[in-house]
Amino acid sequence: MEKFCRDENATVEFGRLFGASLAGGDVVLLRGGLGAGKTTFTKGIASALGVSAEIVSPTFVIMNEYAGRRFRLCHIDAYRLKNGAEGAAAGLDEVLGERETVCVVEWYDNIREILPARNLKRVDAEYSGSGRLIRTEAPS
Repeated sequence: MEKFCRDENATVEFGRLFGASLAGGDVVLLRGGLGAGKTTFTKGIASALGVSAEIVSPTFVIMNEYAGRRFRLCHIDAYRLKNGAEGAAAGLDEVLGERETVCVVEWYDNIREILPARNLKRVDAEYSGSGRLIRTEAPS
């Protein structure tokens, strides 16, 4: 699925639509440069999961956890991690793919070695001057 989102509200709404299809154990692999709308899209996913807390970027803490009515949400930013070993040392391997949790992972290439083999959903976000182009897919 692909959508051009002209503003923050449209990005959140597309995230909500995408998030409604997620199940426990799913890992969303979120790719995009700085300012591409990754955290804004995650706000929509959080809404679909029944999270009422404010969603903020986990850049400096690596992972933020949120309780939701449907599932727990773990929002991970692996930008500052060099590899899967650093991700495991931060405890990320314990939540990735957990049955009662949906994980959203920004900069997932940095921790590829510890990602589960199943239930991966890829999302690419790209910024242009007039909005964000977001592509979603569920790799086999």
